[in-house]
Amino acid sequence: MSHPEPAAFPELVLRAVELADRLGFDRSCRPEHGRLLQALAAGAAGRIGETGTGCGVGLGWLLAGRRPGVRVVSVEREAERVAAVRELFADVADLEIVHGDWTAIGAHGPFDLLVLDGGGNGKQSPPADPDVLLTPGGTLVVDDLTPLTAWPPTYRGRPDTGRAVWYDHPSLLTTEVRLAPDLATLLATRRP
Repeated sequence: MSHPEPAAFPELVLRAVELADRLGFDRSCRPEHGRLLQALAAGAAGRIGETGTGCGVGLGWLLAGRRPGVRVVSVEREAERVAAVRELFADVADLEIVHGDWTAIGAHGPFDLLVLDGGGNGKQSPPADPDVLLTPGGTLVVDDLTPLTAWPPTYRGRPDTGRAVWYDHPSLLTTEVRLAPDLATLLATRRP
């Protein structure tokens, strides 16, 4: 993915962008979303989780924003990317990169902030359970969505069940944030 202003990126993000470029991985976290992750990470008091590490670009934004002592766990299903990101961030304390599908994140929670990323990991079929994975008052981020243009939500002319599950969840207060004309993110807070 082309990153328009890399000089303004945190050092950990720059390292991950270089890895993604080297590996030809073009599905990295966009800067608009990364800045949001950085800000949200600052509010976490204990643990941050992420599904879909990729080459660590989103992870770099989370790490750049977190407070000292906050543990971060990221799960990636591709072994080669796990090895590369572990090596890339070997000098970062309180970080664990787990090899497995998105459900492996459950053993490391509950989280103050959980980012469901990477090609649908935990977003649907079945979706992640915020009652198990989030602390009360914790924040869930569901990213990589096209912006909502009508209600009820649709995607490619059909009901958008991947989005509706979060709007309809009884334990969550959910809103959509448009980050760019073609990019939206759902932010959900677990009711205390």
